[in-house]
Amino acid sequence: MKKKVLKEGSYLRFFKIGRFEYVERNNCTGIVIIIGMTDDGRVILTKQFRPPVDRKVVEFPAGLVNDEKRGKESPMTAARREFLEETGYKAERFLKLLDGPVSAGVTSDCVTMYRAYGLKKVSRGGGIDKTEIIDVHEIPLQRVERWLTSMRKKGFLVDPKVYAGIYFLKREFKGDGQVPKSRI
Repeated sequence: MKKKVLKEGSYLRFFKIGRFEYVERNNCTGIVIIIGMTDDGRVILTKQFRPPVDRKVVEFPAGLVNDEKRGKESPMTAARREFLEETGYKAERFLKLLDGPVSAGVTSDCVTMYRAYGLKKVSRGGGIDKTEIIDVHEIPLQRVERWLTSMRKKGFLVDPKVYAGIYFLKREFKGDGQVPKSRI
């Protein structure tokens, strides 16, 4: 079947294939999500207002690959850049955890998830321009699920990918949420 462009905006294209409709970004080639945790066991999360859901959302730091401002970059380069811009942390190394579709029923977006290691705070973070007003939170791994519950009770939304990231962190630390003393 032929893909038909129904509408094109500055950042999105709206397509139809047969009776199926979906959107595609026209300003990047992918999305990165970064799961960072300090050496003393604090998970790095962000909270920012998201107009499509008209609420603040708790998320892992994330961003676009090859967005129109930056041109050609790898997902790893985008992960390093976005992590620093949003949180103020530099990481010594990144490990790719997984990649796949974000919401395959409505968008062609695919995400690559990285784990960031060896974090060092070098700036305030919070985004790089007026369109990004990002609150950075550092929550101990053993308390992060309770904190997320309290955020939901306060009316914030929590991106479900946060729970996937917590799964990876807890698996890394044998599921008990405690950072091994050798890592502190």
